[in-house]
Amino acid sequence: KIYTKRIMHLTGSEKTVSTAAAQSQFHTDLWLCFTVQNWILDFGRPIAMIIMPLEWFPLNKPSVGDYFHMTYNVITPFLLLKPCGALFMMDGHFLCPFFNIHVPFFLILFLYFTGCFTQVKDEKMPYSGWLLLGPSAVYYWYLITEGQIFVLYVFTFFAMVATVMRQRRMGFVLDSNGRFLFYNFIITLGLVLVWVAYLWNDKVLRKKYPGIIYVPEPWSFYTLHIKGS
Repeated sequence: KIYTKRIMHLTGSEKTVSTAAAQSQFHTDLWLCFTVQNWILDFGRPIAMIIMPLEWFPLNKPSVGDYFHMTYNVITPFLLLKPCGALFMMDGHFLCPFFNIHVPFFLILFLYFTGCFTQVKDEKMPYSGWLLLGPSAVYYWYLITEGQIFVLYVFTFFAMVATVMRQRRMGFVLDSNGRFLFYNFIITLGLVLVWVAYLWNDKVLRKKYPGIIYVPEPWSFYTLHIKGS
């Protein structure tokens, strides 16, 4: 799709424009798989550790959280095959189940985003995209706050905004997949700001996160204020 749109930009032919429009379709299966596996394997990991009996997982063997983590890091690269194809092999660490994949993950999302532009002005996000937008954005809020990767997220978001502005000057607009990603990041930013504002005067969390960038982790809030009560 990326190469077709680049050819469309160079030639400006109506035939290529129609080809790009035909190929530009919302990847419901991709975003649904991402959302489901994120909620179950990442968000559900600490919940499973609380629910599962300790005797099922001896100390000399991996815990249930380790199994969730390994499964998540194995499945994610294969899901990235669809948006970026060979790009998922750009870093061999993807194959390591214990490697922090946040940086290459956001890099691949951004590279995919740069190809989500079209000259078809009326391409809108389908209802399935709007339904997935809420759960997906809430998960990314959890990923950013719990993973403490707000700086990485902000840099990626600013790069996306700059890309949108540049492409608009060239006559291109976001397709449905690009809109889904862009709206995701906008809603996530709003959720993070609301979260920080809500806990801004929390003295206990302020001591736990004394740095310049104050973004408390959800599970720390749960442990200090909910579980303790």
